[in-house]
Amino acid sequence: MSDDPQRSDLAAASHWGRRTKIVATIGPVTRSVETMTELIRAGADILRLNFSHGTRDEHAENIAMAREASEIAGREVGVLGDLPGPKLRIDEVEGGVVELETGTHVTLTTGEEVGESDHLPVTWEGLPAAVHEGEEIYLADGRIRLRAVQTQSDQIVCEVEVGGPVASHQGLNVPGTDVPLPAASRTDLDWVDFAVEQGVDLLAVSFVRRAEDLQPVERRVRVAGADIPLIAKIEKQQAAQNAEAIIRAAFGGIMVARGDLGIELPIERVPMVQRHLLELAGRHSRPSITATQMLASMVSSPRPTRAEVSDVSAAIFQGTDAVMLSEETAVGDHPVEAVRVMDRIARVSEPGLPYGDWVFNRAAGDTTDVASSVARAAVGSTYTLGLSALVVPTRSGRTARLVSSHRPRVPVLAVSPRIETVRRLQLLFGVGCMLAEDWTSLRALLSDCALLAKDAGIADSGDLIGITAGLPQQELGTNMFEVHRVP
Repeated sequence: MSDDPQRSDLAAASHWGRRTKIVATIGPVTRSVETMTELIRAGADILRLNFSHGTRDEHAENIAMAREASEIAGREVGVLGDLPGPKLRIDEVEGGVVELETGTHVTLTTGEEVGESDHLPVTWEGLPAAVHEGEEIYLADGRIRLRAVQTQSDQIVCEVEVGGPVASHQGLNVPGTDVPLPAASRTDLDWVDFAVEQGVDLLAVSFVRRAEDLQPVERRVRVAGADIPLIAKIEKQQAAQNAEAIIRAAFGGIMVARGDLGIELPIERVPMVQRHLLELAGRHSRPSITATQMLASMVSSPRPTRAEVSDVSAAIFQGTDAVMLSEETAVGDHPVEAVRVMDRIARVSEPGLPYGDWVFNRAAGDTTDVASSVARAAVGSTYTLGLSALVVPTRSGRTARLVSSHRPRVPVLAVSPRIETVRRLQLLFGVGCMLAEDWTSLRALLSDCALLAKDAGIADSGDLIGITAGLPQQELGTNMFEVHRVP
């Protein structure tokens, strides 16, 4: 091993006291190196960029600032790009925001005029044909409810049943209607090109309805010569119905995006759907993110509500890999404190998790797959042999993902020669990752892993640790597990 970046500040490879990861969205209030550094030091593991808002130049600056902040904080973090997706949206409105008053009427039009309080332009010409009289239409993440009272070829006259402010480019939902929009628009594919050029670590694909919706983005990434993992956002009723097929196809994982999901489905069903999605993600060894309004009151308040704290803790007990902050860190008054609150909730919740049960019943066993069997055996050995830690050398990150899916109680240190892998693995529950050189031999690999565990502070001299990896010449994936005593 080199004495340069690999061994510097090893203790910062992960917040070893916390296994659940935190995703923080970057927005107007956090667009500076100083604030991003504070977010990382407070506990953010992934910084999310919402491509639905902001220009390419602004997001290029965000990525550069995130990398600089990571270096200052002394800890690698991943950058997650979130594609706009095939979402119905309001077009431009006068002054950027207009107020709809309850009891008035507003006309949704397919024209190109700028919207005002009595008419709003929409981005899809087919909307009037897809909506029937009497149906509900929601704006602004469900805060505003309209009811269609008259439909024509190019417009829908609606009664405003619940009013409020509407901003340019905010989303529009028609629950129960399968809007025939393309899986990935030209805008989405342009953002994919941008993500590849900028070295984004993970890509979230919005409004996935079926597994096939991931394919246009996958092809675009491959054509560009990249291998960015895709995260499927589950936020449509069709996605909830096709969840297992989507999860199988989404190797990067899923995001339970409860904002739109709570509009597309009866809101009382969302908790059970969330639980089911997290169970499916665990069964198929896919990472999971639980998102939207987790600490929403902290947009304006320095403290969350008790219900919000319970919500975050419940997601952790249901097996989520990560919890996400959206408005709280993008436009909120207390972005850094919101991350600190997430961190504290996770640290207090995690000791009560059913690690022993999860070892054998969380991820589905596949007796024909060598990699999954070896990963499960490695995690089980932490109990039978009293191992202090697991060290996972990995190039692609697959071994670390399989190990994490069984939720080991002990720390997991993944080491990789690829900086992209180091950053992507920050999403995985219980896994800290650091950059390492390629090893010249198996013996050098095993020897260095034992020393790295000691230097990282996750094992002491005399402790037993497990080392699991895939030997590429065997072409079996994860196929090696050895126990070593730390010198």
